Amino acid sequence: MALDERTRLLLATTATATVTGELQRRGIRNAFLGGLAPLRAGQRMVGVARTLRFVPMREDKVEELQRGVNAQRRAVESLGDGDVLVIEARGESLAGTIGDVLTMRAERLGAVGVVTDGGVRDAAAVARLGIAVYHRARHGATFAREHLPLDVDVPIACAGVLVYPGDVVVGDDDGAVVIPAALVEEVAVAAAEQELRDTWAFERVADGESVTGVFPMSPDRLEEFEAWCAQRTGGDDLPR
Repeated sequence: MALDERTRLLLATTATATVTGELQRRGIRNAFLGGLAPLRAGQRMVGVARTLRFVPMREDKVEELQRGVNAQRRAVESLGDGDVLVIEARGESLAGTIGDVLTMRAERLGAVGVVTDGGVRDAAAVARLGIAVYHRARHGATFAREHLPLDVDVPIACAGVLVYPGDVVVGDDDGAVVIPAALVEEVAVAAAEQELRDTWAFERVADGESVTGVFPMSPDRLEEFEAWCAQRTGGDDLPR
């Protein structure tokens, strides 16, 4: 899936909390990748999911699954512009799932993010790269302590969320959220509009108003809100 520039820009300036709320309104209740933290404060991420699945270590399968180019390396080498590598590690934090060299390779190939529900190795070095990274923990051990890399670009469960290749992943300081591919454009526009409503409500409350009729906005305040939008940017603020 190619993410068009308008949609990407809308999502890049929209909070993950707002995106999550819009998904909930559409019946998608489990989309936020709970328990994962940004490796670097202030990072933002919008990209298309590519997936890697780790399974528990089983010593009699190591030779077979590690022969040649293993799934972890195939996944990294398959990345391209605007991709996010999403890794299923079963929430296991007692080993790394990616380190500085492979993360740098992902960045050089054009990827904009790495998301893992496991550990990150070489965290300080990874944090110095430009690519956004979301992780459950930092751990110095290689993946072989707990994992075997098995599948590339299959549906996975990361942090308890079902992720399909081609879904869109959005990240900010709160964490990351997965948008089903079929809903991306609709959610991007709705979330951008909701961000404006939230900004308007924040300003009203900061000026001393009650939240009643402001958050959420009552119909009788809509005209005032639209005038506020027009005053800010001549009407171009509205993403419809």
